Amino acid sequence: MGLSLRRIIEAPTWADLKSRLISAVVLGLIVLALLIIGGWPFRVLCCAAAVIVFDEWSRMTRAKRAGPIFTFARRTLLLSLLLFFFGFNTLAVAVVALGSLFIAFVDRRERKADWVLGGLVYAALAGLAPGMLRGDEIEGLAALGFVICIVWPTDIFAYFAGRTFGGPKLLPAVSPKKTISGAVGGLVAGVVFGVAFFWWVTGFVSVFVVVLAAVLSLIGQAGDLFESWVKRRFGVKDSGRIIPGHGGLMDRVDALLVAIAAAWAVGTLMHGFAHPARAIFQL
Repeated sequence: MGLSLRRIIEAPTWADLKSRLISAVVLGLIVLALLIIGGWPFRVLCCAAAVIVFDEWSRMTRAKRAGPIFTFARRTLLLSLLLFFFGFNTLAVAVVALGSLFIAFVDRRERKADWVLGGLVYAALAGLAPGMLRGDEIEGLAALGFVICIVWPTDIFAYFAGRTFGGPKLLPAVSPKKTISGAVGGLVAGVVFGVAFFWWVTGFVSVFVVVLAAVLSLIGQAGDLFESWVKRRFGVKDSGRIIPGHGGLMDRVDALLVAIAAAWAVGTLMHGFAHPARAIFQL
């Protein structure tokens, strides 16, 4: 029995799972603590995440080859984050939008800066969307908790469902290990945990909440697949080395960042730019 257990623990799959769990727990505790605190500490986290994501994206895609356009994109991102940190959210989004339009216009013929432009938008969403969705209100805390309770169970149960049931691959050209059974298992878990969280906070559940949970779960999985495609496109195994022994920040939170950006976009469209979280929660 002891020998069998030792073999299981020492197996490559168990070692991979251990590192995933450890990094997830450490990152999770830090993020949850700052999320609950809110205010400037959480905005610092958002700004740091955006800078790290832009750096990892740039190294993966070799975006620095774009030269002056890359420098312009980085400065645009930093300016938008500075404005966001001091509460000028509208100006922060405007800077990113105008900077992106400028890059697209300047590069319209050569198209050498497509990956720079993508990195600017991706990193800006990674920093601005969580911070603006959180805001300084209890609804923002609940909204981010809702997204986390969808994305993390989706990722965990997709892994176990795929390992348990196997079956046809989801997109073998992009991610050879992901299966349809895993995607379905993750979707079901994401909806169940997300709806349970919403009911725990509010005491009721609507069709809109169920649909939103399903959409965010699917978008999170799509975000994971998108990063896998980018890494495969450039022959990169990990986005970075910021997490000891287990890759970069994007490797750990790619699904979460995309799902939060989607929730922020939905909230902004439904309830306005100032209080997007109130489209999901009315507390």
